[in-house]
Amino acid sequence: MRIVIAAVGKFRREPERELYESFVKRITWPVALREVEERSRLPAPKRKTSEARKLLAAVPDGATLIALDEAGRALTSVAFAKQIGRWRDDGIGDLAFAIGGADGLDAPVLDRAQLALSLGPMTWPHMMVRALLAEQLYRAQSILAGHPYHRD
Repeated sequence: MRIVIAAVGKFRREPERELYESFVKRITWPVALREVEERSRLPAPKRKTSEARKLLAAVPDGATLIALDEAGRALTSVAFAKQIGRWRDDGIGDLAFAIGGADGLDAPVLDRAQLALSLGPMTWPHMMVRALLAEQLYRAQSILAGHPYHRD
C-alpha cells in the first residue's frame, strides 16, 4: 500500500517539516507528499475551486481518498488503524489524504472522498496537520503490527 498526502501550500518553516519527516521516516509504507499552490490572488470561492482541481490532480487514479475536514468523522486512533487495515486487506494500492488550504476543501474533493476525517473540533495550522497525520499513520502502522508505541 502506498500513501499520498496531497496538501495545499509548501513547507517553509523547518520545525513543522522536521516533525513531519520524523514520523514519515518511521512509516514502512511509501509516503509521498504532493504540495500544490494557487499563486493567483483569487477570491476565496475561486481559490478553493482551483485548489480542489490541483489536489484531485495530485491523487493517483483509483486511490482511496480521505479528505481531512473539520466537519468529518472523528475516529479514535484504534478505529483509524482498523480502517487502514481493512483497506490494506482489501488490496487497496493507494491511499490518498487531501489537506486543504486556509478556506478548507471544496465540494469536488469532499464528494470524491470515501471518508471525510476530522482531527478534532479545533482548528490546526495546515502545516501542523501534515505532522499530525504522519504521526497518526505511524501510530496506525504500530497498532496493526502490535507494536507497543500506542497505549490505551
